[in-house]
Amino acid sequence: MDMLNQFIETFSSAWQEAEWVSLVLFALFFFAVWFLPSLLALLFNRRHLGKIALLNVPAGFSVIAWGALIVWAVTGKLGDKLAAKARLKPVA
Repeated sequence: MDMLNQFIETFSSAWQEAEWVSLVLFALFFFAVWFLPSLLALLFNRRHLGKIALLNVPAGFSVIAWGALIVWAVTGKLGDKLAAKARLKPVA
């Protein structure tokens, strides 16, 4: 009986720890998705990063605004080859 109680205590403590781990993992995933436009702006378009990051918080409540920020974060910068092809000045 003592061994069974020990197993139950070990299992319950492991379960409680797993609950916190899953909560932390879910929170990290949630914030990564919420701030995805800011992360993409960091990778693709450093010029407008501050504006996109500022607008990212309220835009997360609207799928349309959040999607528009993703488009802005990815397409905000003209590459040199694309600019030469379109005979435009590249965005610095």
